[in-house]
Amino acid sequence: MPRIQLIVEYEGTHYVGWQTQRNGPSVHDRVLRALTEFLGEEIALFAAARTDSGVHALGQVACFDTSRDLPLKAYSMGLNKLLPRDIAVVSASQVADDFDPRRDAAGKRYRYCIWNRRSPSPLRRRTHWEIFQPLDVQAMAGASTMLLGRHDFSAFRASDCQASHPVRELNVLSVEGTSGAEISIHIVATAFLKHMARNIVGSLVEIGRGRRDAQWLKTVLESKDRTLSGPTAPAHGLTLVEVFYR
Repeated sequence: MPRIQLIVEYEGTHYVGWQTQRNGPSVHDRVLRALTEFLGEEIALFAAARTDSGVHALGQVACFDTSRDLPLKAYSMGLNKLLPRDIAVVSASQVADDFDPRRDAAGKRYRYCIWNRRSPSPLRRRTHWEIFQPLDVQAMAGASTMLLGRHDFSAFRASDCQASHPVRELNVLSVEGTSGAEISIHIVATAFLKHMARNIVGSLVEIGRGRRDAQWLKTVLESKDRTLSGPTAPAHGLTLVEVFYR
């Protein structure tokens, strides 16, 4: 019975996230429904990341076992005819029988987008956090280095996070762009705590607004106190770009 890996892209605006929830439609449910109809059999579908409600993905990794023996290109061609327009299967490949998209992941890359123009952008309202006050990009970029490395990220962890421990290794945290236009924050870590990426972005924006300095970010990290860090950035600015495997 082959195990098939899918790379899934989606706009998360109308979904409660990847994972099945009681309060609305999930990306998982939409993909599973299409797979069940396409294959004509009941399957179990697993993914690398439980993206939050409203979060998007370019490279979500999902896999399943099937008794069908189909050409790999048939999955993207067939499933995309059954999926809504805000979800697409980018590619399919066969992987080892013991492949686990979550446990085998060596890291994930996220991108957070901010639109910093003084006037709104109708074309970016679903994919960018719109901040009309000019941000100090250089100050944000300088402060971001304070969080690199292996740390206890309790100060950037959601209160209901169920991870067994708060230690994570942050490999990349970069701030790119121009004040008054588009700003992108790139985050790569071995793994993430719940809302960790969005809480880091919210804290960097506090520095960009001039409300805090770079040393404050280090103090917050060392405090391990979520109440001292910045607000949680809106979900719709965040995109899961890629999942890494060894």
